[in-house]
Amino acid sequence: MQRALLDALIAWKNQASRKPLLIDGARQTGKTFLLQELFGKTFANTLRIDFLETPAYKEAFESSLSPDDILFNLELISGQSFNPQTDLLILDEIGECERAVTSLKYFAEKAATYFVAASGSNIGLLNTFPVGKVQQYNLRPLSFGEFLQAADEPALLKAFNQQMSSPAVHSKLMDKLTDYFFTGGMPEAVSVWFQHKELGILERVERVNQIHADLVAGYQRDFGKYAGKVDATLIESVFNSIPAQLSLVMDESVKRFKFKNVHERKSRYNDFENAIHWLQNCRLALANYPIEGTPKLPLAAYKKDNKVKLFLFDTGLLNHMLGSGYREIKQQSYEYKGYIAENFVQQELAAIGVDPTFSWNDARAEIEFIVSNDEGKIIPIEVKSGKRTRAKSLQSYIQKCSPEKTIKLTGTQGSPITGQTHIVMPLYYAQFLPERWGDF
Repeated sequence: MQRALLDALIAWKNQASRKPLLIDGARQTGKTFLLQELFGKTFANTLRIDFLETPAYKEAFESSLSPDDILFNLELISGQSFNPQTDLLILDEIGECERAVTSLKYFAEKAATYFVAASGSNIGLLNTFPVGKVQQYNLRPLSFGEFLQAADEPALLKAFNQQMSSPAVHSKLMDKLTDYFFTGGMPEAVSVWFQHKELGILERVERVNQIHADLVAGYQRDFGKYAGKVDATLIESVFNSIPAQLSLVMDESVKRFKFKNVHERKSRYNDFENAIHWLQNCRLALANYPIEGTPKLPLAAYKKDNKVKLFLFDTGLLNHMLGSGYREIKQQSYEYKGYIAENFVQQELAAIGVDPTFSWNDARAEIEFIVSNDEGKIIPIEVKSGKRTRAKSLQSYIQKCSPEKTIKLTGTQGSPITGQTHIVMPLYYAQFLPERWGDF
């Protein structure tokens, strides 16, 4: 199972000097696998320290934060030799050891030739952070492109990467996309789906369902463990309400998150602000901010925190929490559940670094996403989940805002994209959106 982030890590390794790596991401998105099994294989040796699994490693950081003293202590505790000029040090679940987090500053300043990579699932909750002293990346669930790579179908992957347009390609990619809607991008679910085909479809479906159930239960346990001053039951209420509120819409745009009836005796944004930020910081929720009127740059300056759309970070977990079965997802009628398509696009944008996102609304017209490119142009992106591609909202946006380019993502094959002002793209090519909105 390959991850797109590996290329960035290899580029980091090839630098003459470097800051420590810090890989952030929700629990079970594959951070350890990426660092140890994929990236680690490019080194002569790796020394992995897991502070959650073996808290005794914290002792290596207690007496001194000098990089060489730390490495000596780690060799002593682990019984494993380590050459900082050729080997990779992995500090896993670094959020469990505050002094290890602080040590990254000293590795950056005093040992810039060493190979140090840290990871954690609660990085966003840290009280102290080595600002400017780390090279940070967020590891999301597998994107649809990574999902296709795991499928091990070279011809289909080639067609995807080249954004081919034909009935045969469209049929295969839509079939894989609905599979992805069910499995999502959590590595364990994807692994079971593709590596155990001998089990048959029913048993694979059951195994994926169990993986999703275990993941959700694990996140809910984390609420109590890491919430601190934030009420864990409040966080769980918001987390559970995201799928429930998304499912209230069908073939129309997702609505703003409603605070009423989410938690007993609480109904205002101020009551939920900390819980929402907690879920965002732990990469479990994705935010989209509607912009009213004529959008202007920078878009972030016009967002209102109390008016936000919330999406789940993984479509597979979203469908599991809603009780949507594999057969239902594969049925043709399912493609008109627009919130799944919108959540998918939100995920794909987050995977390429667009987070948070923005949308547009004016009276009854809504555009699911608006983005700005390097030339300062604002481009509307309409998401239509099925074959019904009439876009009254997009026409309204064109009339009121006169964009130089528009993009529509649909469940259809789309149309040729070269030189177009009004582009129609298949939904499954969402990760290639920057190529379209940056090309004027």
